[in-house]
Amino acid sequence: MTTYSAPLRDISFVLHELLDIGQFSHIAPFKAATPTVVEAILKAAARLCEQVLLPINRSGDEEGCRLENGVVRTPSGFREAYQTFAEGGWTSLACDPAFGGQGLPEVVNLAVAEMACSSNLAFYTYPALSHAAYNLIGTHGSDEVKRAFLPRLVDGRWSATMCLTEPHCGTDLGLIRTKAQPESEVGYKLSGTKIFVTGGDHDLTENIVHLVLARLPQAPPGTTGLSLFLVPKYLVNSNGSLGPRNGVSCGSIEKKMGINASATCVMNFDGATGYLIGKKGRGLHCMLSMMDIARLTVGLQGLGLAETAYQRARAYARERLQGRAITGAQCPDRQADPIIVHADVRRMLLTMKAYNEGARALAYWVALHVDLSRQHPDPEARQEAEDLVQLMTPVVKSFFTDYGFEATNLGLQIFGGHGYIREHGMEQLVRDARVGQLYEGTNGIQALDLVRRKIVKKSGRLLRRFFDPIDRFINEQKNYSRMREFTLPLAQAFAKLQQVTAWVVEQGAKDPQQAAAAASDYLRLFALVALGSTWAKIAKVSYAALDNAGEKRFYEGKIITARFYMRRLLPQTSSLVRAIRSGSRPIMELDAEAF
Repeated sequence: MTTYSAPLRDISFVLHELLDIGQFSHIAPFKAATPTVVEAILKAAARLCEQVLLPINRSGDEEGCRLENGVVRTPSGFREAYQTFAEGGWTSLACDPAFGGQGLPEVVNLAVAEMACSSNLAFYTYPALSHAAYNLIGTHGSDEVKRAFLPRLVDGRWSATMCLTEPHCGTDLGLIRTKAQPESEVGYKLSGTKIFVTGGDHDLTENIVHLVLARLPQAPPGTTGLSLFLVPKYLVNSNGSLGPRNGVSCGSIEKKMGINASATCVMNFDGATGYLIGKKGRGLHCMLSMMDIARLTVGLQGLGLAETAYQRARAYARERLQGRAITGAQCPDRQADPIIVHADVRRMLLTMKAYNEGARALAYWVALHVDLSRQHPDPEARQEAEDLVQLMTPVVKSFFTDYGFEATNLGLQIFGGHGYIREHGMEQLVRDARVGQLYEGTNGIQALDLVRRKIVKKSGRLLRRFFDPIDRFINEQKNYSRMREFTLPLAQAFAKLQQVTAWVVEQGAKDPQQAAAAASDYLRLFALVALGSTWAKIAKVSYAALDNAGEKRFYEGKIITARFYMRRLLPQTSSLVRAIRSGSRPIMELDAEAF
């Protein structure tokens, strides 16, 4: 059975010591987010995740969802767990008080999301999409739509989905065929089929709000002809009560590799009543408001599963007795040494630990900028934060889910043959982690977004939001001798990233195939440098805190892990640069018929 204990000390370290969110107390969401309040929230969330969500994770995977008489039933215990989740206010943390929310920072909400993903990813897919929909409707919905739908999404009585993919189109949304026929000034009738709809139907909430991309009559082809519509499962009366069933139904549930307790549905819209969100023809633009926060959350899913895999593998490595250390018996009073004495096991554990703790710090830093982009009183500061979020979203989504899958596999490897057996829960982590590289835009598409749009957007302005702080940090720390083992490799990797970025931009302008061929390697290079800068900052903060005698081991552990990252993981950048500079020819010269 997989065990999990929320890493509260490390989360607190990132929020209060590394990011120092207290410095933003002049900004609305952070006024109430004092260290005392945040710690209380995180402890309560940890209890919920460890005691309510984790115990139904494996049973939910084994039982899965089922379609009965047109209604999707979630596994045993999920309805009760969701009721506990909603009644505890966990759906309203980072929502506007005007609609019943608690008005807390998004960065705190994402810390809770990480714990939920670690303990029961399939369960958390339901409220995660609802929160993303809340953000979309709050940004683009009319006042009438906001009043009718947001309070119930905030209190968790209703949930939401995003409906994009159709049987014939996934990434290429311009091929969408779902039609929307005007019925009145505000109403439309939608007809079509959507697939891969997470939480498309279930028994957790009273109503489900579908956000659907569809095409109006005479709309132009391609994505510019798409509009966005809100289609509720049950129509809503003027007094807020539920009306009759709408023309939307679940045709079937997909049988999947993982997250089996998350209902992935085929949804049929048969003249379903819908309401326009945003302007006609701007549907994809509106949907991006939902997809961006959803993509950050998917990145947290990779981190969450990797954290659970690390904790379980660490415990197993301390307990499992196999062989003797190469240098001689470490536990001579026992038949064998625990496998944590072996170099290869330690390599795998340290890889997981370094990625997890670096990723946590990087993700929360990006989430902090989500808050600043929305709430900072200075318009220029809001724009700078928004630029950074736009740049880093594909990096967080793609790299975190890539390394999350790698980390769960490393955890399984540490268990050896026992990891392949369902009893220990490691194989479920691997299966659940795999989907993160696929949904909310495959990781290859995220890489293309980074190289073809983000690094050249607004003449490189987005890129400067990331490059300039790293450059300043390196220059500020170059005269501190104990920081050189971190800043020197960071500076070298950063220089490579700058140089290869210029190469990708230049070559991509001449031949788009060059940028496309470089994309995935470039995104990983970018992410490794981002984590390198994060670990250098962690080392700086940890050195300053070493005098705290009560927690000396904690800070020493940070410094040692930072050293491991710089010496063992960051050097991947060299091979990535060579691969990128090899250009598109090695990839494209083989004829399709020769594969």
